[in-house]
Amino acid sequence: MTLVRLLFYTMSFIAIGSALYAALSKNLVRSIFIFFVTLFALAGLYVLALADFVAVTQVVIYVGGILVLILFAFMLSGRETLNVIQQQKGKFINMAKVPAVILAALFLAVIVNIILKADADNLPWVKQAIAQKNEIMPTSSTIDNIGINLMTTYLLPFEAISVLLLMALVGAAHLSRKEGRA
Repeated sequence: MTLVRLLFYTMSFIAIGSALYAALSKNLVRSIFIFFVTLFALAGLYVLALADFVAVTQVVIYVGGILVLILFAFMLSGRETLNVIQQQKGKFINMAKVPAVILAALFLAVIVNIILKADADNLPWVKQAIAQKNEIMPTSSTIDNIGINLMTTYLLPFEAISVLLLMALVGAAHLSRKEGRA
């Protein structure tokens, strides 16, 4: 077993295990912090797949931005809201959960169908990698193209998304405020 394969299995196990723990944990704070581990493991998988730009983007945007927003939303939420959530957790079978379970089952069926019907050995880039004896080298032109397009063609949408995230943060802070305070 090569080192890359061992790292892949380790990162996959960490990502799946921490995602399951985050989804099944009854403690919201632990779920948020273990979600950090999940996203870092996914970034590690991206590095192993030679997608370094996507890995850095994963860490900067999701770990650095989105999870901090989730953490602030949790910390700023009122105690009454958390008590209501804790009271609703006691019921395992609830009619409100039926549509979510049906959608999750349908999504699982679609994913399993795609995995079973996918012919991964006959993809062109897989054949090329096998022909090159598994020596896939990253090119700097991909990163250069991303940087040039991000700072020229896609500059306005990039800035619009940053303003939208700022508005979401301010809105979350405003909604979590108590009505009695000024």
